[in-house]
Amino acid sequence: MSLLIAAVALAGCIVLYVLHPLLTGGSASMEEDHHELTEAQHQKRIALLGLRDVEYDFHAGKLDESDYRRLKTGLAAEALEAMESESRELRESEGGTLSAEVEDEIEALRTSLREGTICHECGEPNPRGSRFCGECGTGLSVTRETTDA
Repeated sequence: MSLLIAAVALAGCIVLYVLHPLLTGGSASMEEDHHELTEAQHQKRIALLGLRDVEYDFHAGKLDESDYRRLKTGLAAEALEAMESESRELRESEGGTLSAEVEDEIEALRTSLREGTICHECGEPNPRGSRFCGECGTGLSVTRETTDA
């Protein structure tokens, strides 16, 4: 009997969970919340979808090799051009902050390479004097620094 009561209670909770948005007046948007695509993003998307379709048609036997190569070359060039245009737009909209961040990260990596020890397992740079890798835990070969007495 208690099993039946538990099952009915569980079913009631599930029904309430499903009906909750309707009862509270909540609604889901029928439109995508994604930002509007730029011209370059739109061109890239079209070219990549075209490449996908050409690949599919070729493997399905709908295109011969010469048509496949011609279409693939043209669409790949369009996709590459659109990607370069998108990259240019991104750099212009970022105002150079992205490249400054990358340069700072590269400089930090170079500094750690000069001063520290690189893990032979994962390639993670570690501070000078580290005995174990901070990323994977592998033991590092420690070179003893000699001091003149």
